[in-house]
Amino acid sequence: MRMVGRGRFAGICFMGLMALVVAPSVPVHAQDYRALLAAPDRSAADRENDKRRDPIDMLNFIQPRSGMKILDMGAGAGYSTELMARAAGLTGMVYGQNPPDQFERARQAFDERAKSPAMKNAVQDVRPFDDPVPPGVRDLDMVTFLFFYHDTTYLPVDRALMNKRLFDALKPGGILAIADYSARPGDDVSSGKSLHRIDENIVKREVEATGFKLVAAGDFLRHPEDKRDTPSSRAPMPVDEFILKFEKPR
Repeated sequence: MRMVGRGRFAGICFMGLMALVVAPSVPVHAQDYRALLAAPDRSAADRENDKRRDPIDMLNFIQPRSGMKILDMGAGAGYSTELMARAAGLTGMVYGQNPPDQFERARQAFDERAKSPAMKNAVQDVRPFDDPVPPGVRDLDMVTFLFFYHDTTYLPVDRALMNKRLFDALKPGGILAIADYSARPGDDVSSGKSLHRIDENIVKREVEATGFKLVAAGDFLRHPEDKRDTPSSRAPMPVDEFILKFEKPR
């Protein structure tokens, strides 16, 4: 066996340690996401929200990482925007999109959240759904669209244009992650308003028509006992939800 001198061995160990410390492309793993969620400065309201949002599996599926540039569509009060901001870290940037006619209560809640240190790398992006990308922003690493796509089916939104603009704003290999409340297979888009649900096949069809490629579907939000025939906000049991990951071809 070839022996390595003590000085050289120490140098190799030091360089290996530095690589672990500074490498920016190392993915965030489950342990890190758990630490992110356990941060003592997270609000009690967000911790309560965790119980129904399954954020560990969500983050592991989406895989936001340090340094990423992320657009969070339909941000509302900013629950998911803050999660993305914590994952992206101070070297990343997160835009929380809400439309100009967003409910005032949600906008105020986002503004209040924006004062926290965890949101230093996040800004509220007040723009229409079909023109959501701030001027000059390009080469996004990721777009998240969590539990709001169905609302665009009854709002005055050109979804084809919206999806095209998201496609154009992402860099090649960029990810679009969409989660929503499941409608029954074959239900048309009217279920977006009547039940606050959407058939995932509609989402797949509309998003893939833009040029995205479906690369993964998660089952951790599934509840097959949900008959999917009642409004998602008033369902008598846990709501069946889907999550899809699309990629802009490289």
